[in-house]
Amino acid sequence: MAETTLGTVQLGSTGLAITRIGFGAWALGGGDWEFGWGDQDDSESIDTIGHALALGINWIDTAAGYGFGHSEQVVGRAIAGLRPAPHVFTKCGLVEGPGRTVLRSLERDSIRRECEASLARLGVEAIDLYQIHWPRPPEDIEQGWSALVQLRDEGLVRHIGVSNFTVPQLAAIGAIAPVQTLQPPYSLISRGSEEELLPYAQREGIGVIVYSPMGSGMLTGAMTRERIEHLPENDWRKRSDNFNEPRLGDNLATAERVGAVAQRLGVSSGAVAIAWTLRNPAVDAAIVGMRRPDQADELIAGASLELSDEDAAEIEGR
Repeated sequence: MAETTLGTVQLGSTGLAITRIGFGAWALGGGDWEFGWGDQDDSESIDTIGHALALGINWIDTAAGYGFGHSEQVVGRAIAGLRPAPHVFTKCGLVEGPGRTVLRSLERDSIRRECEASLARLGVEAIDLYQIHWPRPPEDIEQGWSALVQLRDEGLVRHIGVSNFTVPQLAAIGAIAPVQTLQPPYSLISRGSEEELLPYAQREGIGVIVYSPMGSGMLTGAMTRERIEHLPENDWRKRSDNFNEPRLGDNLATAERVGAVAQRLGVSSGAVAIAWTLRNPAVDAAIVGMRRPDQADELIAGASLELSDEDAAEIEGR
């Protein structure tokens, strides 16, 4: 792994110094499960991780639910023997159900089994950041959070956080133990966290890593109505509200504005979309999905690109 050259920020209270973009491994889980991104070649995935790390990215975000362990296996193969090793973040709470569908469990014993399996697949002694993937079922979030606290106390994980939680849910589990990190969706087409969630995290000193800063590919400049119509059936975006009307037209218009600014600045649309999320003072870093090495080359600029207020206004259509 190359020495980091991107510069780092402190992730909340964890003490971890992370680059402003991290490698997102959702798509590496393949297409044979409920929320897959279509078929993905494992060798290309490993090459892409290696290339991203060579460019200076120093953390990877995955989850046991991504292909029900497959993404973690690929990440484990990619980082085996690397010194220094990248920080590895993963998640729990999604388990395999009938027909490769997702079941949600926050029961203490289930989380422990998930953690032990993730450690084995990743080939690490401890998980740097372990996160509850979804607050479901909601009546079990306190049990699930207590399980993460225990795993940290035992040294199986180093830091703990959550993904997709609301402010009341953060407050509820925060009464058990401080929440170190939060992972919400955030992009130009998913701004629901701006009003309450991100300000709350900032006030409470909770580190924030946002996911899908490029709107799951909508804001990369590669999406057209025709391409969306021809997405493979095993790509979850076929069913996503953001890739269907009535939202699709507005989202494509936003993507066009992103593209115009990107062209003027001489960078990729994806880099501009990423940089826009990093302008929010509550956001420490963004998780960036990459499936090919050349995508890493295009997107790495998003970590250091500084958009002006005028750029942001144009992108937002103000």
